[in-house]
Amino acid sequence: MAYIDDPETQKANLSFIKASMREPLLTRDHEFELARKWREGADEKALHSLVRAYTRLVVATASRFRNYGLPMGDLVQEGNVGLMQAASRFEPDREVRFSTYAAWWIRSAMQDYILRNWSIVRTGTTAAQKSLFFNLRRLRARIENATQGQGLTREGRAWIAEELQVDIADVEAMEMRLAASDQSLNSPVADGSDEDWQDFLADQRPSPEDVVIGMRDSTTRSQWLADALGELSPRERTIIQERRLREEGATLEELGRELGVSKERVRQLEHRALLKLRQSMLKRVSAFDELLVDA
Repeated sequence: MAYIDDPETQKANLSFIKASMREPLLTRDHEFELARKWREGADEKALHSLVRAYTRLVVATASRFRNYGLPMGDLVQEGNVGLMQAASRFEPDREVRFSTYAAWWIRSAMQDYILRNWSIVRTGTTAAQKSLFFNLRRLRARIENATQGQGLTREGRAWIAEELQVDIADVEAMEMRLAASDQSLNSPVADGSDEDWQDFLADQRPSPEDVVIGMRDSTTRSQWLADALGELSPRERTIIQERRLREEGATLEELGRELGVSKERVRQLEHRALLKLRQSMLKRVSAFDELLVDA
């Protein structure tokens, strides 16, 4: 549903629109002259003349997005920001009309504003989601008109995905997102109910019992590892500690220099030590799975 401004805001918006439409259009040469004065001489008067001439483009673009449920005045203001950005970056030497260049900046500024404010949940965080957000309704309407309002089928979603070069899963997710409205988890499940929606959310965290068991198992495994390390020779224990039990393990070459052997010998010692550790740890459990930590 489109946002409806109060009478005073509507009056102010209408006044701005009328003023925009009264601004004279610029010829190509005059437009480039104003752009050069601003770019080369920081002439603010030239900048204002250039920007005012294209506020009508801002109004026209805002009218295309008026059905997203946001104030028309805010859309226009965001478009004006985009227009100013375009003016600051415009290069007249490229021989491109300013209106063509500014249209992208104006549209981008409005789309970013819509995505930030359409819902309290951030929408359009990827290029695929952004494309779907602004095109799904239009493409869906074309399909539903052809199928007499039967809605999207699997084939329809596949067609939209191909049209926009996105995954079908993205189409399905955005379809559900656009069909749903924001709802507080603190709101009651029904009128007069004492239960909120959040009361039915499952707690995915481990239970206190699981936490205690996990801590006990972790302590037990740590003790098993310490005992197994104690069965290694001093040189083997040094290699395992330096290579496997540090965040940034030492290289074979570094340990070779420290122990006075070749790096190939270090690799052989490490392999032998790991086999000893494995055999020692397996003696303490009935199944290998007992050594694994639950994710």
